[in-house]
Amino acid sequence: MNISVNQFPSIEQMTQQLNAGKSSTSGVNKQLTTTPFSDILQSKQNANETGELKFSKHANERLASRNIDLTDNQLERLEIGAKKAGEKGINESLVMVDDLAFIVNIKNNTVITAVNDGENKVFTNIDGAVIM
Repeated sequence: MNISVNQFPSIEQMTQQLNAGKSSTSGVNKQLTTTPFSDILQSKQNANETGELKFSKHANERLASRNIDLTDNQLERLEIGAKKAGEKGINESLVMVDDLAFIVNIKNNTVITAVNDGENKVFTNIDGAVIM
């Protein structure tokens, strides 16, 4: 069995490759940590202040399975209702828009679920309701 000497890198070559990898990785890490926490927090707070509601995966599934299509007007009223609930200190709100009911987590500005007129209407774990 004849093994060529050039087939395997030397320890020095391996050390250089590892050190080269560390220096490029540390440069990436430095770049990622240059954004101050206060800037990130401010951008998140600004995003929440826009009033735009998010829909959870569960809520999107309920909208689709129950054939609920929101008009622009209904969506706007839902956002206004969620904002009013937040102004009153409500954490988990039932927001009624026409014959549709939505459970909204006010803190996260997220619609949790949606119910239309044909469903049983028992709502738990809410601490307020807004009828639009």
